[in-house]
Amino acid sequence: MKKIVVLGSTNVDTILNIERLPLPGETMAMTDRSVAGGGKGANQAIAAVRAGAEASFISKVGGDHAADFMFETFKKDGLNMEHVIVDENVGTGKAYILLDENGQNSILVYGGANQAITPAEIDDTKDFIAEADCIIAQFEVPLETITEAFKIAKDNGVVTILNPAPAKKEIPAELIALSDVIAPNETEAEIITGVKVEDEASMQKAADALHEMGVGTVVITVGDKGSFYSFKDGKSGFVDAFKVKAVDTTAAGDTFIGYLSANLEKDMSNIEEAMKIASKASSITVQEQGAQNSIPHKSKINF
Repeated sequence: MKKIVVLGSTNVDTILNIERLPLPGETMAMTDRSVAGGGKGANQAIAAVRAGAEASFISKVGGDHAADFMFETFKKDGLNMEHVIVDENVGTGKAYILLDENGQNSILVYGGANQAITPAEIDDTKDFIAEADCIIAQFEVPLETITEAFKIAKDNGVVTILNPAPAKKEIPAELIALSDVIAPNETEAEIITGVKVEDEASMQKAADALHEMGVGTVVITVGDKGSFYSFKDGKSGFVDAFKVKAVDTTAAGDTFIGYLSANLEKDMSNIEEAMKIASKASSITVQEQGAQNSIPHKSKINF
């Protein structure tokens, strides 16, 4: 069983169902409202454990009811919470998701405790990270904290996977160099590289730019089209998506990352197979509303 460590965010999601996105200055009624567990880090950790990995989570929450809600969610999945820190001085992260009738979403995020996790706190998990096969991080926690975690991982031969979301145009060169795999979607890839991702040729161009920054393996997800991979040595390929009717695309990318990490060999030799499994899992996620509740268990991944 693979040991996966996820460093990232914990949010409580409030999902607001609407017919369409409102225009500037417009007031409109919601058709429904619900609350669920979320945060890119938590989503990816839960996806990894449901994919069959031994998943552990490094995160920070507030001393509030939102944190209690999330702890109950984590317990149900058997997620290792040994390094989920409770900080009484900040609130647990929250996200507000505008979900339209076509299953597309826009998300507003309050970082809260997620933005308060420090490199010093990561140092306290040094031995814990060193025992993992892989560590994943996203951009909903401070970049200097991710950098510290990836330094520890690299010193101990642990594979590092960077999910640069939400996208930032400027990523520290040191962090890029510490990343074995970078996995943006097409929008994130464009923000980072300046290359508009429209077809396989532009995917390769964006990947080449990321290789030049120092990343050996690039995986770019392109929604319902599929996902593209590129190695620094020149090998590349495309894995088609599974065609389904999307109800809610929330957590689709997080499901992909979690499943990819749980199935990818350290030498990347099975990358197409791992991406196919991850794509299948994501296709199931989008068929149900919500984030963590929609992430499938391994038993549902049949071809």
